[in-house]
Amino acid sequence: LAPYRGWFPVISSLCCSNFVYFYTFNSLKTLWVKGQHSTTGKDLVLGVVAGIANVLLTTPLWVVNTRLKLQGAKFRNEDIVPTNYKGIIDAFHQIIRDEGVLALWNGTFPSLLLVFNPAIQFMFYEGFKRKLLKKQLQLTSLDAFVIGAIAKAVATTLTYPLQTVQSILRFGRHRLNPENRTLGSLKNVLYLLRERVRRFGLMGLYKGLEAKLLQTVLTAALMFLVYEKLTAATFTVMGLKRSRRH
Repeated sequence: LAPYRGWFPVISSLCCSNFVYFYTFNSLKTLWVKGQHSTTGKDLVLGVVAGIANVLLTTPLWVVNTRLKLQGAKFRNEDIVPTNYKGIIDAFHQIIRDEGVLALWNGTFPSLLLVFNPAIQFMFYEGFKRKLLKKQLQLTSLDAFVIGAIAKAVATTLTYPLQTVQSILRFGRHRLNPENRTLGSLKNVLYLLRERVRRFGLMGLYKGLEAKLLQTVLTAALMFLVYEKLTAATFTVMGLKRSRRH
């Protein structure tokens, strides 16, 4: 069962995160585009704004999720402080009690930088989608799956070093410097990146990328596939004709 450690917090976090992101992105797109043709630039801007809203609202869930997922794991680094949480509620309680409320937003700064990950993902996805819809009436299941996978692969590869730093800061139980201070600013993000390069070389910034790609690409591809099918089904039930310009 070790590979499934922390699965429930992950599902909870993904549900909340995807709801916030999709709802914000599509609401803003409806208000801004207003039936006109969308553009790559607009998709990128909308993705960034939706990403910022998502980060600010759901970071506490991802902090708890990261700690529960890593709880019980054996670390080679003796500077990492072990945790003992009984569940999501207990994790929230202990973090607020021992580290303060703001600890729930550990890693917010790199997360804000990482809003470009879903923004890039949506930019590529919407771009590929528009090109396909010029040649056919609607996306097939395979189309949605493939372009969702490609879009996520590009976004993950471009932003992976920051995702590594984000995970370290979310875990938050690492003695990162002699003063034992919590690191979260740009200076500290750069410090963690430099340390990773010093220990593992330049390619150390992409250590574990293969596993991350396998997980995120498959997740995103399935997510976009289900999203397109649910959207099409909703329009059908409502008796509406979905605009190809969407």
